[in-house]
Amino acid sequence: MNDLDRAAHALLRLPPSCGPVRLVAVDGHAGSGKSTLAARLSAALGDAPVLHLDDLATHEELFAWTGRLREQVLEPLSRGETASYRPYDWRLRRFGQARALPAAPVVLVEGVGAGRRAVRPFLAWLLWMERGAEESWARGRRRDGPEQASFWDGWTVAETRHFAEDPSQAFADTLVRERQKGYDWLPGPSVTAGAHQIITHGDGFTSVN
Repeated sequence: MNDLDRAAHALLRLPPSCGPVRLVAVDGHAGSGKSTLAARLSAALGDAPVLHLDDLATHEELFAWTGRLREQVLEPLSRGETASYRPYDWRLRRFGQARALPAAPVVLVEGVGAGRRAVRPFLAWLLWMERGAEESWARGRRRDGPEQASFWDGWTVAETRHFAEDPSQAFADTLVRERQKGYDWLPGPSVTAGAHQIITHGDGFTSVN
């Protein structure tokens, strides 16, 4: 069993947090590796649904997507219903056709701000990608190429402002650090040792009491 399998096993043992769903957030700086982690966790969970917050944000509302998330996703999932949201097309600058998000045992929501204060009451667990802002942004710029340079210039300002006003890392349950092969799973700032702790961290792995 590798580290992702252990993490998946631990997340499945959590109590539901949004109706019957264990909603798990993957937060961190843009370019930190959130999408890759979410995809790998999804596979380890048997193709768990993944909501990318880039699908709810827009050019004009980089972080003002909370209302759409609540109405289109959180409220239906909390009733045990399949959610339906319209992903934003960043090329055409408009919302597309509706996409279903089932009320699965674990649903992953990944993106910058996934652990914001308005979302945390619905979360079973908050993962934070432990990679610094400057390194993450440099990775993102290399990935997107020079044609997106002006977007990144505006994004870094907006992201810095967002985390100054509504930080996520301080509330993370687990800090995830990418290594050459796999990940290290470290206790986050919100974790306190005790008999009631559901997920423990030892030897670089996540496990369940």
